[in-house]
Amino acid sequence: MALPVASPVVIRFGRLGDTVLLAPLLRKLHQRYGTPCRLVSLGECARTLYQGSADVAQVHWFASQHGWLWTNPRRLAVALALRSMREAPFYICEPDVRTRTKVRPMLALAGIAAEHCVFIEDIPLGEGEHWADWLLRFADLTPAAFAATPALDASRQLRAPSIRATPDELAEARAWLAAQGVDAAQPLVLLQPANKRTMRWNGVRAADDDDKSWPVSRWAKLASAILQWQPDAHVLLCGCAAEAGYLASIRAEAGLPRLLAPTGGLPLGLLRGLMELAHSMVSVDTGPAHLAAATGCPLVVLFGHRWPSMWVPRSASGSAVTVLGGLPHTPRVDQIGVEEVAQAWWRLPPRPVDIVPAAMGERRARVA
Repeated sequence: MALPVASPVVIRFGRLGDTVLLAPLLRKLHQRYGTPCRLVSLGECARTLYQGSADVAQVHWFASQHGWLWTNPRRLAVALALRSMREAPFYICEPDVRTRTKVRPMLALAGIAAEHCVFIEDIPLGEGEHWADWLLRFADLTPAAFAATPALDASRQLRAPSIRATPDELAEARAWLAAQGVDAAQPLVLLQPANKRTMRWNGVRAADDDDKSWPVSRWAKLASAILQWQPDAHVLLCGCAAEAGYLASIRAEAGLPRLLAPTGGLPLGLLRGLMELAHSMVSVDTGPAHLAAATGCPLVVLFGHRWPSMWVPRSASGSAVTVLGGLPHTPRVDQIGVEEVAQAWWRLPPRPVDIVPAAMGERRARVA
């Protein structure tokens, strides 16, 4: 796609949750400059998330930022691609000094002038400020070369991500559920037990080394409680292929036929489609929780050693997000009891009517 030279370039080497939280910033920059953004990201998730987005025209990604630029062919190729964007405004959203040093060599190789760049490190994160609000403040900055760009009326700002499933993803999710023997008229509850630190090369990380770890027995008891309260439901354990063994251990502990644990993991597009169709989700504080809120899936999220005020998932649709745990009082997820989580799930209000997918109205009415 041929883009005007002023189409903004956003650089963020984050994981899934970080990439979801970019959505309000991308929307704001699109509105400010009048053209959709070009996103430079770490990992392929950004391409899936923003496929078809009105705010993102192109995604350039590479799998790893480790090592020297010249020894990382994919990262080098992206850096060279930036040469065609020299006339654009660049928004570098890397908050960590070490990571930011990975960006500067790419900018230098591409010949990006300093007056075309702004860095989020130049505006410190406020005390208790949510990450998305920090990004929105950053979007108010203007590179010197674009000083004439007008500010944006604050009333037009979307302060939460909205990242909906595509029609193909919804169709894939419905087909996948049918293949598992799940009736589309029955409620689907998602559980996300793992986070990016859960698995190590030699197995599951020790619980005392992971403040987001909730014991297998508690996930099993939660699934049992959900199915007792909602006996016609199915509960689906979500995770990637590397976490399949961990999910299987939860299913084995529970011994429930209506508890599903996919052996090959759930690709991101399929997961997003399932979130659109699901009744609700219970998750530790991790990327899929942010995606669930962005799709409008009612959510209970368990926090460990992080401040919910900075990281709570946000929903642009108004779907419920209930937070349990987190600093300053609960620094570990395993300090949260099963009954507290089960009650929080039970009290979740239904998905807003205006975002209930087609053929789900009857299901939501029955569950509510």
